[in-house]
Amino acid sequence: MNRNSTLYKIAVTLFAIGFLQMATVNIVSAQEDTLRRTIDEVVVTANKFEMLRRQVVQHIDIITRRDLQWMNSMNSADVLSNTGNILVQKSQGGGGSPIIRGFESSRVLLMIDGVRLNNAIFRGGHLQNVLRIDNAILDKVEILYGPSSAMYGSDALGGVMHFITRKPVLNQKILGSALVRYGTANEEKTGHFDVGFGGKKLASLFSVSYSDFGDIVQGANRKNAYPTFGERPVYVQRINGADSIMTNPDKNRQVGTAYRQFDFIDKYLYQPNSRTTHTLNFQYSTTGNVTRYDRLTETDSKGKPKNAEWYYGPEKRQLASYRFERKMTTALMDKFSLTVAYQNNMESRNSRKLNSTKLKSQNERVKTYSFDVDGYKKLQRHEINYGAEAYFNDVKSTALFTNVNTLEETPADTRYPDGTNTMNTFAVYAQDKISLVGDKLFLNAGIRYNYSVLNSTFASTTFFAFPFNSVEQKSGAFSGTAGLLYLPTERTKVTLLASTGFRTPNIDDMIKVFESVAGQLIVPNPNLKPEYTTNLELGLVQTIGGKARIEAGGYYTFIDNAIVTAPDQFNGQDSVMYDGVMSKVYSSQNKRKAFIAGAYGTAGIDLAYGFSISDTINYTYGRIHETTGDTPLDHIPPVFGKAALEYRSSKLRGELSFVFNGKKDISNYLLNAEDNEIYATPDGMPAWNTLNLRLAYQVHKYLNVQLACENIFDTNYRVFASGVSAPGRNFRITLRTSF
Repeated sequence: MNRNSTLYKIAVTLFAIGFLQMATVNIVSAQEDTLRRTIDEVVVTANKFEMLRRQVVQHIDIITRRDLQWMNSMNSADVLSNTGNILVQKSQGGGGSPIIRGFESSRVLLMIDGVRLNNAIFRGGHLQNVLRIDNAILDKVEILYGPSSAMYGSDALGGVMHFITRKPVLNQKILGSALVRYGTANEEKTGHFDVGFGGKKLASLFSVSYSDFGDIVQGANRKNAYPTFGERPVYVQRINGADSIMTNPDKNRQVGTAYRQFDFIDKYLYQPNSRTTHTLNFQYSTTGNVTRYDRLTETDSKGKPKNAEWYYGPEKRQLASYRFERKMTTALMDKFSLTVAYQNNMESRNSRKLNSTKLKSQNERVKTYSFDVDGYKKLQRHEINYGAEAYFNDVKSTALFTNVNTLEETPADTRYPDGTNTMNTFAVYAQDKISLVGDKLFLNAGIRYNYSVLNSTFASTTFFAFPFNSVEQKSGAFSGTAGLLYLPTERTKVTLLASTGFRTPNIDDMIKVFESVAGQLIVPNPNLKPEYTTNLELGLVQTIGGKARIEAGGYYTFIDNAIVTAPDQFNGQDSVMYDGVMSKVYSSQNKRKAFIAGAYGTAGIDLAYGFSISDTINYTYGRIHETTGDTPLDHIPPVFGKAALEYRSSKLRGELSFVFNGKKDISNYLLNAEDNEIYATPDGMPAWNTLNLRLAYQVHKYLNVQLACENIFDTNYRVFASGVSAPGRNFRITLRTSF
């Protein structure tokens, strides 16, 4: 729909009229005391037990259940993006890789209900695992920014994203909700239903969600300098046993971005008394095939697509956990928790070059068994947290070629060793919050020790003859944190934090055999060691007159022994024959020293008559220290943020938001790395902004209607490092009910 078309003008006018008409209803503000709620919010991610947000030294964001419903996001990746504080990279329609302070993928920690999701094959590029979390059943999301290894161990370099699902509710005979949602830009069709039953001591919660997403239609209004950027002129379709290059009748329709997802949760809570709680948690998520859209858009020197097929097979995430919580009064602890979990994750990569009959499928299955025990004790001026954990990863890697005409299957080279692959991690930690001056000045100090053992074996040498048939690595790592928290008044919070982080090399770092691009082969390096960060951060939170809140901070993170992919040799040769191509040899190596500096700011103010405004802005700068001078560090987003005008009454909520990203100049890209300059313009990624309108109206006690017009001006843009363009103008309607 062109922005100058009659239909477009009518649609925008109707949205504006609807907003103004409904805004006159119940103008007596039912607005919450948002500032007070923010100050008094309870968080659990900071120290694994409940504490007030204002007593957390680290910068933290909390997305509540009410916020989640209001955001009405398509998936959990978009939930993070809608905060205005996290940039999300996408390589396909079913993708979403959060970037926190210049760290991404295996360098940020994902958790759900107290269980870490990062496993032994989390890679360092871009990951879409966060999408396998159903945002429709979340109670809240807590985002801890900056190195958090003292509490959470490996991978928490950029921060921790903790997704917390709803709990079963006692003393409720029946409690439930449902929603249906439709979006025009990708023909989204989403349905969700949850129901809970609660007695005096036993309660349950059942949830199911299903989404069907069509191909994404990107924005039609491009910058004059890039009139064809992102267009999809052709695509490949197999017809009568042959690959045919088809002309796309709508170049803005990104053919190959469609996918489906199904999510299921079943939870049980047993509380025999007020001090003891048992929780059983079963989760399952699966998708259809998720096409790697960016790989399908790559062309050869003649302009023909390189690949006929490139997709992730159905991704499956299974989790079963038991959590025991106990309040007590003993010499050792006042609170105790035990979490035991089992996870089974399956994924596959499937690719076939144009006109080839061989479909290559690499399949991975990761089983993870974990054990976490945590204690809390208050002793006069001290609040002590301590605990231990163990995680056991077992990876099975298989591969085969399938003839797409005859369906004949033959062995293929695996992504990881085809024998046994295990990675086991053990850790202990302790943290103390010390009151130095009453309830005004606190010192937070913590320490952790991790020990990891990795073993891999090669069962065969059919595809690649290594000079070893097994790899073993043992590594230990210390991390610590020390922070000062100053609360001179109820309205002021000042923090100073020094912390370290680490990431232990996993099976993906150390053992994978991977052809990143044709002619570049990554081989195992059994000598890889952990990478470390050292972080210094200053933060301020200030409320003004009970109506405004400002939060700002700056940080500097030094990265040492960082893992990079660099040229190497195999059997004394810098190039080897692989899959019929003479390929240069690369491996993961501890070679990089780098730094990331950044600043963030958020502001919000309550105006009269139920109106409020809010703003966020984030700036990140990263460089690699080289002998010849500093060069750009990858994963560093441009300046970005969000500004919004919001209205709330007892029945109506409306928001007009402005989302913006600055330009990422090609001179600030780390070329031939994860910044993906091949999917950008020759100048880099242009600056962009969108205007968006959202409305929610409580029609009835049991019915809430949400309307939205996203990207009102149908702007064509891509998020930095992405290989797929964002949706164009998108009308969305959602019906919600609760009972």
